[in-house]
Amino acid sequence: MRILGLDSSGLVASVALVEDDNMLAEYTVNYKKTHSQTLLPMLDEIAKMIELDLNTIDAIAISGGPGSFTGLRIGSATAKGLGFALKKPLIQIPTVDGLAYNLYGCKDMVCPLMDARRNQTYTGLYRFDAEGMHVLEPQCAVGINEILAKINDLGQAVVFLGDGVPVFRDYIKENCKVPYSFAPAHMNKQRAGAVAALGEKYYQEGKVQTAEEHRPDYLRLSQAERERMEKEKANGQA
Repeated sequence: MRILGLDSSGLVASVALVEDDNMLAEYTVNYKKTHSQTLLPMLDEIAKMIELDLNTIDAIAISGGPGSFTGLRIGSATAKGLGFALKKPLIQIPTVDGLAYNLYGCKDMVCPLMDARRNQTYTGLYRFDAEGMHVLEPQCAVGINEILAKINDLGQAVVFLGDGVPVFRDYIKENCKVPYSFAPAHMNKQRAGAVAALGEKYYQEGKVQTAEEHRPDYLRLSQAERERMEKEKANGQA
């Protein structure tokens, strides 16, 4: 089974290929270039390096949100285009689940934090055991104070990761009442390898969709949509 993984949901652009529990290639870049400039060239480079015929993949796993609205649209368009061209199914991986999967096997509770601006975070809570990953709190868009309150209520040691860590580090230090740590650099951001590996499990469980069916899960309105609604509400009250 060959699963192509794509993730452009945040600052990182990442492409990977997993085949039968082996990661054959992964290309991850966290730099100041738009994902529209990097994603397809990265895929092309991987294909050349491992002599990959894209027609031989079984499915395309895509980090389907939440995250950067622009990044999600680029990833979605890329995955849909490949799906249509290759006639392959898509596997939509919740972005926060994929981020948590980087820490597979961790004995502590796992809390991904993605910066959603305005003291908001895309987050969730996860635990691993011999049976795999368990979702304690499904991915959601909440205030950092809300997710930290839940962590304190659960009273379990926790590991934080994601691009929200630098943003909320001081708040965590001041308000986290349980033992905590931060994931190291090689596993603290989105990785397509984790998306593809989780996608392999989803594929075996029949959790696939067509390219036509795929839609990113933004979890909340974009800033432009929020501003438009506020303007319409203000005009309605005038």
